[in-house]
Amino acid sequence: MNIKMITTSLLALSVVACSPSADQDNNNTVAAPAKPAGRDHIKIVGSSTVYPFSTVVAENFGRTTRFKTPVVESTGSGGGLKLFCAGLGERHPDITNASRRIKSSEIKNCTENGVTEIIEVKIGYDGIVLANSRKNPQLEISLHDLFLALAKNVPDGGQGLTVNPYKTWADVNPDLPAIKIEVMGPPPTSGTRDAFVELAMEGGCKSIDWIKALKQTDKPAYKALCHTIREDGAFIEAGENDNLIVQKLNANPNAFGIFGFSFLDQNLDTIQGSLIDGVPPEFDRIADGDYPISRSLFFYVKKANIGQIPGVQEYMNEFISNKASGSEGYLTDRGLIPMQPAEHASWADKINRLEPLQLD
Repeated sequence: MNIKMITTSLLALSVVACSPSADQDNNNTVAAPAKPAGRDHIKIVGSSTVYPFSTVVAENFGRTTRFKTPVVESTGSGGGLKLFCAGLGERHPDITNASRRIKSSEIKNCTENGVTEIIEVKIGYDGIVLANSRKNPQLEISLHDLFLALAKNVPDGGQGLTVNPYKTWADVNPDLPAIKIEVMGPPPTSGTRDAFVELAMEGGCKSIDWIKALKQTDKPAYKALCHTIREDGAFIEAGENDNLIVQKLNANPNAFGIFGFSFLDQNLDTIQGSLIDGVPPEFDRIADGDYPISRSLFFYVKKANIGQIPGVQEYMNEFISNKASGSEGYLTDRGLIPMQPAEHASWADKINRLEPLQLD
């Protein structure tokens, strides 16, 4: 008998020896315990704005509890919700971060894929900034001028439209600097992009009376006009890496970048935020609601995964705790604008009760 035949025979004997016999089954032999369902760690995707906060909480969670550190990936709000809603099971994320509220169309997609109970967690507020290098002067701009600078189509002087002709900021408004309009910002999958077009672009768009009236007569046309950013090179999609935008601003002092307040707050030694309608992007002004481009931040959890994936409930509790997202929590050091104590307590109560999301 050659070596190959010997090996084969031994392997066959090994398999027979390890296999339960029919007699064993009939004798009600105790089966081996089933393998726990799912992963042994939490998987998180979503917003690049919420990503730094989520990462800090995940690291602290892994360091101070018996659970493994959650894996956090920055995919953008829209991209994260698409992954989140794709289905249940260990292949899909348990949590998705979002720098805007989930849309009804996304909830429908979730439901169609079996994700029927979603827990919404609001963590605080953020301001969207238009920032540039400290090597150049700080910009003071209105929402009206910001719309004219970045919209694909703009008023032609009457009640018609023309493709955006403005090349410099001074072309938009003589009081602005005579430098090329060059703005780096997030892609369409980003919640920051969604919030920027809704708060900044539309805010400036509706300052024009005849366009504001269009909302009542032709809402789709109004939205297309107000929300569509130019594609001729003045606005540059810079991906989901906001730190990369900060680096590019330092390399190009004439450029501007759009991102969340936390990235400005962490880089104040090299960059500065523009005044929008006369209001600076500062912690207190955003918290008070004075800053025009501010929004709520969220994350979403699959209720079905609580108890299946270790630590999901405990991670939620950590994030919404006073020590993390409270008024003096460790996330405020990273730029999170906290909720007022009463609102914060209300959200904590919803999470303790595992109250599923119901859109208004």
